[in-house]
Amino acid sequence: MTEKLATFSQEDDISIITLDDGKANVFSPKMIDHFHSCLDKVPTEKGALIITGRDGMFSGGFDLKIISSGDMKLIQEMSISGFRLLSRILTFPRPVLAACTGHGIALGTFLLCCCDYRIGSKGEYLIGANEMRTNMVIPVPILELIRFRISQRHKYRAILGAEMYSIESAVDAGLLDEVVNKENIMDSVMLKAKDLATMGHPSYTLTKELFIKDIATKINNALDEIDKAVKN
Repeated sequence: MTEKLATFSQEDDISIITLDDGKANVFSPKMIDHFHSCLDKVPTEKGALIITGRDGMFSGGFDLKIISSGDMKLIQEMSISGFRLLSRILTFPRPVLAACTGHGIALGTFLLCCCDYRIGSKGEYLIGANEMRTNMVIPVPILELIRFRISQRHKYRAILGAEMYSIESAVDAGLLDEVVNKENIMDSVMLKAKDLATMGHPSYTLTKELFIKDIATKINNALDEIDKAVKN
């Protein structure tokens, strides 16, 4: 396993956060902490941000070892911190792009829902929320997020049907915006990022705040309720 699970790099005014734990890119407490540290380095008044994974894997979701441990305190802490991270990405003041380099499962799918523009790599990869098939309840913050981004005709299929989408069909479902050949994905995402990076400041930030205000408020209110319930 690499020492840093999320690493930061920059090309001109394009920031890049790369997820790579050597395996399924799971959102463990350590991955979440490293991701936050990377976000702290991203400029908020210029440029754009790209989030990418390792070859064949964008993210497989939360750390199943922790979920299966039965340690409720650790599970709750990991879940809430993961949801808070998603909220931070959703509300990030500059354009956020995803280079979906492979599978995006559960929280990996929800991360895609937080990004402004998502490009997927062609391949035998799956994207979707499989919680209904693993006997897990999707909490309100995530339901609000996925309802916000999934296309209307796919909402039941994606959430209650736990449908796993191919990279190509994920575009129609609203989980991706574009699909390109594997060898072209970073060039394609970088080209789009450079275009979106030209969006003015603070006009982009203020418009984005207005555009996502309702969903962001619902998500953060739900997270506050979860926090309160856990503490009580």
